[in-house]
Amino acid sequence: QVQLVESGGGLVQAGGSLRLSCAASGRTLSGYTMAWLRQAPGKEREFVAAIRWSAGITYYGDSVKGRFTISRDNAKNTVYLQMSSLKPEDTAVYYCAAGLKYGSDNRRDYDYWGQGTQVTVSS
Repeated sequence: QVQLVESGGGLVQAGGSLRLSCAASGRTLSGYTMAWLRQAPGKEREFVAAIRWSAGITYYGDSVKGRFTISRDNAKNTVYLQMSSLKPEDTAVYYCAAGLKYGSDNRRDYDYWGQGTQVTVSS
């Protein structure tokens, strides 16, 4: 079992920045891909970014490339999502997830989920 706890969401103006954190516990993350996905009201859950824990290889959804950066801190067992140049369309609940399929952008490939953290970008 992997437990995931997100933090760092909030209200920010368009063009601003925010950093989300996801603290993992329960087992070693070696072999896992850690990801951020988001869900806006009335929309499907959307892939944002992922990182292969051991190799550090990163993947991004098209809508956030060049604006968001995913990273991890092995010592703290924590994944981060640095979000810059935020837009109102980035408003959503952001979820941290863990799965064993390398770099997947499919939410069905993730087995463990956090509770989500709300990000609201005002125009």
